[in-house]
Amino acid sequence: MSAARRVDDRTVGEAVPLPVGLATGVGSLPHLDPDDAVELVLRHHPRLPFAPSLPARSARESMLGQAADGVVGIGVLDDGSLEVDAGLLDPEAPLADPGFTSDAWGGLRAFISALSERDGPIKLQLTGPVTFGIALTMAGVSAELAFRVAGAAVRSRAQALLELLSARLPEAEPIVVIDEPGLIGLHDPAYPVTPGVAVDLVSGTLAALEVGAITGIHCCGRADWGLVIATGTQLLSAPLGVGLEDAGGTLAGFLERGGWVAWGAVPTGGPVGESPDLLWRRLSGAWCDLVGEGCDPVRLRTQAIITPTCGLATHGPTQAEQVLELSAELARRTGQQAVGVRLSVGA
Repeated sequence: MSAARRVDDRTVGEAVPLPVGLATGVGSLPHLDPDDAVELVLRHHPRLPFAPSLPARSARESMLGQAADGVVGIGVLDDGSLEVDAGLLDPEAPLADPGFTSDAWGGLRAFISALSERDGPIKLQLTGPVTFGIALTMAGVSAELAFRVAGAAVRSRAQALLELLSARLPEAEPIVVIDEPGLIGLHDPAYPVTPGVAVDLVSGTLAALEVGAITGIHCCGRADWGLVIATGTQLLSAPLGVGLEDAGGTLAGFLERGGWVAWGAVPTGGPVGESPDLLWRRLSGAWCDLVGEGCDPVRLRTQAIITPTCGLATHGPTQAEQVLELSAELARRTGQQAVGVRLSVGA
């Protein structure tokens, strides 16, 4: 990964730095009305709003439903499961819905409509090719064909997304994060894809995106973070507690090269309470440990974004709002601490 990537002749990380103290979401929300979901996002994360996916509104708006949308040979059933005709799969076939007009993209369309005058950063998310390819193998497709189809489909979707954003939100600064839970088990000998092929698949998607966006990868479990970084991503997104905070040497180099980390610091797997204090102590403790392993204390805080650990589709709207509120508060504290650390080290 280079220290800075080119985005429309601008240098990401230098000419287009992200502000300190940002919070955003991971993707899904529980709402049935897209406009309600977008209103919640803009109210709590106006500095880095995220495009919500709404699988409770339509199962086609799930991760796999969106990945499969418009792919010839794959149907998405009402329950969100995939119906695959392997004989029709063709990596060279164009997407049947490159314009995001289907029921899989209700949240995205509402998001774009609400931000028509946006001139700051925004965050969007796409299902990654490794995760999609694994789903196809589980549906009975051979691994070789599954990952060729998945890689081509996700690259095409990424290019279509950039075209849509260029037409509808030309002044926005997009961050597009590839959601890749499929990267968790790469070193298992039984895995249907090798680490090298997986890195190439994700790198191809990021290359398609980097011509018009800052790129990121979200992985919700323990992964080989060196391999994840080797894809060329500019942003890592992961929950606290899945090993990223233990990868000090790997992370130190990533930060020095200008990489950002979206820390999943607000749990989504159970009650979180109303006070951010315990969550803040946990995050600060992880950063202190990483400083001991060689990470720059200033970069840890100035190149940090705060998020929930995962999406919020299975929560109620009130719970989702509470999680976003806590994320925003932790981001505010991060911004304050970043200023303090800068002053203390003379940065």
